[in-house]
Amino acid sequence: MFQECTAFMPDPDYRLSPFRFSPLDDRRYVVTNDVGEHVVLSREHLVAFVQRTLPPDSPTYKALKSRHFMFDRRSRVALDLLALKYRTRAEQLASFTGLHIFVVTLRCDHSCQYCQVSRQVENRTRFDMTREHADRALDLVFQSPSPALKIEFQGGEPLLNFGLIRHVVERALTLNQPLGRDLQFVIATNLSQVSEEMLAFCKQHGIFLSTSLDGPETLHNAQRPVRGGNSHQRTVEGIRQAREALGSEAVSALMTTTRTSLDRVEEIIDEYVRLGFHSIFLRNLSPYGFAVRGKGGQDYDVDRWIAFYQRGLAHILELNAKGYALREEFTTLLLQKLFLPRGSNYVDLQSPAGLGIGALVYNYDGAVYASDEGRMLAEMGDLSFRLGHVASDGHAALLTSETLLAHLSDTMPEGVPMCSDCAFLPLCGADPVFHRATQGDAVGHKAFSAFCKKQMAVLRHLITLLEDDPPARETLLGWL
Repeated sequence: MFQECTAFMPDPDYRLSPFRFSPLDDRRYVVTNDVGEHVVLSREHLVAFVQRTLPPDSPTYKALKSRHFMFDRRSRVALDLLALKYRTRAEQLASFTGLHIFVVTLRCDHSCQYCQVSRQVENRTRFDMTREHADRALDLVFQSPSPALKIEFQGGEPLLNFGLIRHVVERALTLNQPLGRDLQFVIATNLSQVSEEMLAFCKQHGIFLSTSLDGPETLHNAQRPVRGGNSHQRTVEGIRQAREALGSEAVSALMTTTRTSLDRVEEIIDEYVRLGFHSIFLRNLSPYGFAVRGKGGQDYDVDRWIAFYQRGLAHILELNAKGYALREEFTTLLLQKLFLPRGSNYVDLQSPAGLGIGALVYNYDGAVYASDEGRMLAEMGDLSFRLGHVASDGHAALLTSETLLAHLSDTMPEGVPMCSDCAFLPLCGADPVFHRATQGDAVGHKAFSAFCKKQMAVLRHLITLLEDDPPARETLLGWL
């Protein structure tokens, strides 16, 4: 924050560009513009800025001018620079869909309490994606104009239908030969079914693995039961095998926060450290599937998760200060929004929402959804985010469907009440599936939105650390 005298006569050549401001704490405000630039000002300096009484030689004036919050006669190119930054942040929209999720089966050997899909037992092969549907989905993948394509295999447990994964990978590589796209593959798996043959195939084709690790053994086993017991041991052994075959960078892990997790954030983080991970995503529970139908621990409010996150981030920063490099991924996404020219392409933090244009999901039965969460919502009987079917709808029809266009127009925060004048708007996004699930409306009432409450609390906490804690700031910026 900047400190200087503000007694100065208004400057007729000092013009304000559009900006928003919101309280950071009881004495300071966060001020942002449309390209995500931000400053933190005291009330006195915010008033002086608006009244155009800031001295031109003051640090506040220079900071606001350099970040395009104001223009004077010495900065005539500033408006062009502001427009260039805006185009840079929005240019990813022109590439359309880069992430394509194949739900190759609903079968799973685990019975996780918080599972967000309607899992099926292992012998019900009618819940497997057919080769015909997979081929049709692949045709849709390569109709996307995106120069970078990521195909992610999900389930259920996708390794239970590994033959189809093999087919999709090999056919995708063949289709891509004349195109030369940047093509990547990821398998989201619990690793309990992994074999040497599977790992050899993954190594041959550069396939990444993403697994689930909810924390230490007692917590993980309680939340992720498996027939025969000790899911944690199987996961740890699978991680070891995968790292030996593919390298440590090819294996990542995700955790999900249930109410049982809330008091154990330090233990969860320490388990990731013990297993040699250098990143962790302190992920909150989503309101879909068994997470709301069963006893998956959904009955904690967002305030408890915010406290969990803040304690966890403090522990991670302490570990970094002691020499162990560990990055919190949700924080990193928000730092990208704060500081990088292109922001972040994370689907849940886009405007318009990342539905369809950020990701498409091809379900086991051939149905196409605008997002993974939309597919989960459909398993609960709400088809609001179903765009069509691989057998009957082409790429253009899916992306110009009234279902998608209506949701996209409704979820541009710039036109949403309470979002349009919020300083955190360029750092946030819209989550229409969350609001549909929790409020019955894709836009939602922001005053009662747990998504908004979470975003604002985390951003306030993060910006406060950046402003007030130099060692934390150095570590956080290092994550970029």
